[in-house]
Amino acid sequence: MENEHTHRVVAWWNAAKTGLAESDSAPNAIHFAAPPQFGGLEGRWSPEDLLLCAVAGCFTTTFRVVADYSKFSYTDLQVEVEGLVRKAESGYEFAGITLRPTLPLLTPMSACVLNSCSKKPRSSAWFRVRCR
Repeated sequence: MENEHTHRVVAWWNAAKTGLAESDSAPNAIHFAAPPQFGGLEGRWSPEDLLLCAVAGCFTTTFRVVADYSKFSYTDLQVEVEGLVRKAESGYEFAGITLRPTLPLLTPMSACVLNSCSKKPRSSAWFRVRCR
């Protein structure tokens, strides 16, 4: 695997309060708009949604890599990501992002294996379950 990767996205905004983004790595464009709270259209991804989607995608793909490396088998992983945007002195900002992963375990031993993965020196302890 290379030590450097370049990713590129091009976005356009039109006067009708909508935008379009394309990536070299994906065949479909994404239509987006400002959030409805800021006068945007309902039913479109907002930049805030896309940021939270990126966080969820990074979490799930990183989990898969760590699980594969650790020989940990799982069938389903869901992560709910919630971001709090609030008014600040300079405008609006993300005040926090919360991740809530859900991982159904196949056996009680899976919890012990998962805990041992999170205690290895080069991995962060971002996922904890109790062994019984």
